[in-house]
Amino acid sequence: MSIYRDDGIVLRTHKLGEADRIVTVLGRKTGRLRAVAKGVRRTKSRFGARLEPFTHVDLLLYTGRSLDVITQAETLRPYGEQLASDYPRYTTGTAMLETAEKLTPVEKEPSMRQFLLLVAGLRSLVEAAHDPRLVLDAYLLRSLAVAGYAPALDECAVCGTPAPDAHGGLRAFGLAAGGLTCRACRAPGSATPAAGTVALMSALLRGDWTHADASERRHQLECSGLTAAYLQWHLEHSLRSLQHVEHA
Repeated sequence: MSIYRDDGIVLRTHKLGEADRIVTVLGRKTGRLRAVAKGVRRTKSRFGARLEPFTHVDLLLYTGRSLDVITQAETLRPYGEQLASDYPRYTTGTAMLETAEKLTPVEKEPSMRQFLLLVAGLRSLVEAAHDPRLVLDAYLLRSLAVAGYAPALDECAVCGTPAPDAHGGLRAFGLAAGGLTCRACRAPGSATPAAGTVALMSALLRGDWTHADASERRHQLECSGLTAAYLQWHLEHSLRSLQHVEHA
């Protein structure tokens, strides 16, 4: 029996049998893992609310035959308690948890940068005064970049022509192309975002919150639409939680 320790963010849980739960965690060292918390649904469980989504928790586990087993859990930061009373921030956080799970498809493959991005994103939701949708878009763009899918925003994603180009600038955004394209490389059905929208996406990727917070609402809405579409293109399916964010 191999015992190990890691800290991570609880992404989701689901019931197992009459009293147990399977807990999905994005760990600092281990990456995404699923483990059994035995007896956690009982009233007198020693785990209490420590293994709920959004919780940053320190875990002691041992390796099982099919699933590892949690033997000890200590709360480091209960982000869920701070988000529960704010619906827009809660739904934003839910989308972040789902994205983190989807962008770490291989269990127990270390993904330190994705873990650190998720912790920073949840902390921003709780502590910062930024619009929650801006926080989400910044998180989505950066997590895509870490996964190797950063959108091209400064040059044509197809031919590499820098902006502005001889064809009048990078005027189209193609999901399949991987970002902005010049007019010569534009694919049918590509979006044509405003210059302010592209500037906002670049600012969110850089972490330039002075620019992002001062951006116009119309550019924020267009940025959110492009970011969500780009994410779901690379995931090859939609995120259920994003539907709730749209209506928050």
